[in-house]
Amino acid sequence: YFKSQSEMLNLFSDLPEAISNTLLVAKKCLFMLEKRTPTLPNYPLPDNKKNEHQLLIEMSKSSLNNKLKLLFKNNIKYENKQNNEKLKVYRERLSYELDVIHKTGFSAYFLIVAEFVNWAKKAGIPVGPGRGSGAGSLVAWVLGITDLNPIKYNLLFERFLNPERISMPDFDIDFCPSKRGEVIKHVQDIYGEDKVAQIITFGSLQARGVLRDVGRVLEIPFGKVDNICRMIPANPFNPTKPLKLQEAIDHEPRLKSAQKSDEEIEQLFQVSLKLEGLHKNASTHAAGVVIGDKSLLELLPLYRDPKSDLPATQFDMKYTELSGLVKFDFLGLKTLSIIDMASSMLKKTNPDFNLHQIPQDDKRVFNLISAGNTVGIFQLEGVGVTEVLKKIKPDHFEDLMSVVALYRPGPMDNIPSFIRRKHKKEKVDVLHPLLNDIVKETYGIMVYQEQVMEAAQKLAGYSLGEADLLRKAMGKKIDSEMQAQREIFVKGAKKNNIKSNTAIQVFEIMARFAGYGFNKSHAAAYALIAYQTAWFKTYHPEIFLASLMTYDSDSSDKLNIFRNDLLRLNIDLLGPDVNFSKIDFSVETNEEGGLVVRTGLCSIKNIGKGIMGRIILEREKNGTYGDILDFANRMSDGQFGRSHFEYLSLSGCFDSICNNRKSVFVGANVLAN
Repeated sequence: YFKSQSEMLNLFSDLPEAISNTLLVAKKCLFMLEKRTPTLPNYPLPDNKKNEHQLLIEMSKSSLNNKLKLLFKNNIKYENKQNNEKLKVYRERLSYELDVIHKTGFSAYFLIVAEFVNWAKKAGIPVGPGRGSGAGSLVAWVLGITDLNPIKYNLLFERFLNPERISMPDFDIDFCPSKRGEVIKHVQDIYGEDKVAQIITFGSLQARGVLRDVGRVLEIPFGKVDNICRMIPANPFNPTKPLKLQEAIDHEPRLKSAQKSDEEIEQLFQVSLKLEGLHKNASTHAAGVVIGDKSLLELLPLYRDPKSDLPATQFDMKYTELSGLVKFDFLGLKTLSIIDMASSMLKKTNPDFNLHQIPQDDKRVFNLISAGNTVGIFQLEGVGVTEVLKKIKPDHFEDLMSVVALYRPGPMDNIPSFIRRKHKKEKVDVLHPLLNDIVKETYGIMVYQEQVMEAAQKLAGYSLGEADLLRKAMGKKIDSEMQAQREIFVKGAKKNNIKSNTAIQVFEIMARFAGYGFNKSHAAAYALIAYQTAWFKTYHPEIFLASLMTYDSDSSDKLNIFRNDLLRLNIDLLGPDVNFSKIDFSVETNEEGGLVVRTGLCSIKNIGKGIMGRIILEREKNGTYGDILDFANRMSDGQFGRSHFEYLSLSGCFDSICNNRKSVFVGANVLAN
């Protein structure tokens, strides 16, 4: 601390640059972000196309015609009197969506996403059928971004892109986790390595973490700090969000008592309260990737995560978007890898198999789900949801959508009534006849956000864009905004000869459901993945469980669950074997001609994939191993060590060529040499 500037100058007279550098540092620490409108990279247009929207129109119309021919049973002359009305619905919807996309300036966005999604599919990289509100777009469906027909399931485009309140659309795309990086690399190749980056995220100090860190620095005994940390209660209002330290002190009398009676704890709290919330470490966003219209170095500072080959923005997501960059979500979903492995195994015996052509009304599949045989089924495994499925007994695809939407805190309260209504043990009662078609598939209960939007449209004359704004207002529960919307709704309903009392009742029901209503587009997309996994388990349980066990081979708890499921299904599980096992779990035919699952070498701990690959390559090249000495001689290149023999013998990998595990284990050192 200096009393005057001259005192500081005198002290640093031998280093005058130290004084001037303080100003430079101060200037570099002061940064004002200039907000930039969202700017997309230029989509690489073919030479004969003048602009992006022209290309989008041509691609969409051509793809729609192809989809419709398939939809109407491959009949080239599908345009007839019977089908004309149905075709009109599709073409009018496509024209409307393309018009909104053009007006909002997002043609390039659709083209960019369609390009990398379809590239991934052609490259054999598993891609999800859709996620979130994007599945409500017909343009997205015809371009191959999503695999769900939004008209078939009555999914709303306005839930994704609202013409009444323009905001950036956001496609969340699921990829196979192990191959997700290949898609991002492809995007780099298209737009330039200097224009593509991940988004940084910051880990912050939370109540328990900051107490432990501060306690360590203050040299307070670990046990003492740990006892304090254990006193911090869970958040009673939101279990997923921990309480702040001050909130914990206010809620827990023991913490207050410790603070008052112990000076060391008082100091611990004082320091921790000041540090709580500060950033602790940097990492990268699980899915977010930005693509710039110019080198990212010209737009924002970059950061290099040592664990990633891709640079990351130094701004978090909020400020990255303020700088004008558009976020694309490349998510990893393990279930896609499981389905892809199962499909590949099935194609070995059925080359014409196409996952997208399996019927969605298969009774055997719904019987399996209704019986609660849902181990490994996406979104539907677990004791709680299994019991719900046994009671609901879903018998069509829309029921699966409802379960995905209902089995969450809040909507769960409606499950008992949903069950009674489905099985006709409770009357389906709605306040107005105009609501009948809207809530018919969910037995009179509003489950989806889209149902709230449709109700506002049909009863009170809202456009779907206005209805989406109403849905958002209901979700926020701002009193002034709700009061204004209530008046608009009642006024609109009056034009449809709906009494004010009835309109107010309907509005209140809508408001209650909108608070926790689920996105129907997302429910439909995830119900489709659930159905696909259930189909595999119904018709090819050996293949499906082998795929599941491969992708959970590092979890002994999960492997035990799948093993018990195999026992329940009377499917044999054979142990790992150097003469029969592959790296992954696989399916074999036993002596009776039945299918059994063979444990993969991947399930053995401390054996790297390189060693596993060598065992299999040598076997395929020069035949099976005759005995343990034959195996040792063929692996004797110095890389196969004593520990490898020990772990393989303990797991039973040599049982078919040596019936004494102990002798292999004891002689491992000799065998390795």
